[in-house]
Amino acid sequence: MRHNRRISKRRVAVAGTSVAALVAGALTFSSANASEPASADTLSSSAATTLAQEITSEIKGDAGAYYDAEAKKLVVNVVDAAAKDKVQETGAEAKVVDHTMKQLTSVKKSMTENDMVGTSRAIDPKTNKVVITADKTVKGEKLAKLKKQVAAQDGKAVLKHTDGKFTTRIAGGDAIYGGGSRCSLGFNVTVNGQPGFLTAGHCTNEVTSWSDSQGGGEIAATEGGSFPDNDYGLAMYTADTDAPSEVNLYDGSTQAISGAGEATVGQTVTRSGSTTQVHDGEVLAVDASVSYPQGTVNGLIHTNVCAEPGDSGGALFAGDKALGMTSGGSGDCSAGGETYFQPVGEALDAYGAQIG
Repeated sequence: MRHNRRISKRRVAVAGTSVAALVAGALTFSSANASEPASADTLSSSAATTLAQEITSEIKGDAGAYYDAEAKKLVVNVVDAAAKDKVQETGAEAKVVDHTMKQLTSVKKSMTENDMVGTSRAIDPKTNKVVITADKTVKGEKLAKLKKQVAAQDGKAVLKHTDGKFTTRIAGGDAIYGGGSRCSLGFNVTVNGQPGFLTAGHCTNEVTSWSDSQGGGEIAATEGGSFPDNDYGLAMYTADTDAPSEVNLYDGSTQAISGAGEATVGQTVTRSGSTTQVHDGEVLAVDASVSYPQGTVNGLIHTNVCAEPGDSGGALFAGDKALGMTSGGSGDCSAGGETYFQPVGEALDAYGAQIG
């Protein structure tokens, strides 16, 4: 029997939590950006994302791109000075660098194949290097080995440290509950016309039945999940529930979500989570890999947005566009930290789901 109920004060808006766990050759574009170049002085982050995809897909020797939020312009890396003027004709700024994305991707792949728990790997287009981050557990012989691996990359990689420990974000508390754990809901979706929600895969791998209160009646059941390698999961509602396509802003208001977007390095983003509520930050990298104790997750969005235990599964968004679900990270919202997010598009594709 289906029950007509409304999830708490938040309904099933979107909140965040966890369970135990972007040359030579002509540039041609089909969109309006080709005939009406965007102004580097007024380019928004969403326009930069679209423009970046168009430009980098046309450049031979693509070396990445990023959004300069302060200057409101797209910066496109090129390895050939001859491509500089052509890139700038699109409204973007061209920056000549040493390494292509293909070269840096090869380095990242090599480092991932030799990964160790407590490290992450991401390409930083701002520095044109692969950034290897080691948490506080990487020390002694492990750290010496990592330093040797980084040094062998011939200037294409750099090592940095974080004071925290890379973990998925588990906690006991409120939000959505199941199996003695709580997770934050990510985004409400429909699958074949039926309502459900996305959250972290390490949540759905542990919980089969979900409630809106500790020990409460079931409102949704896990349909599937992928973790590690990916970190997304799907639950389908089993009770009639008010499930709007919006994110809880924890100030009595919500942000409507109209669809999915793709993150761009330098973009300003917002995270909503049930433990630490709403926090803003910047995208530091895309396609990052993180080695948690439970295994390595690839293809993540790396940000300087803080998060704490209980924030996994929650929403990462920019304006009305869904970007990802909280996976894990290091640090906290007092001292600061770094958080990684599963891109929402991959989860939507996996389940044939749509936002809303």
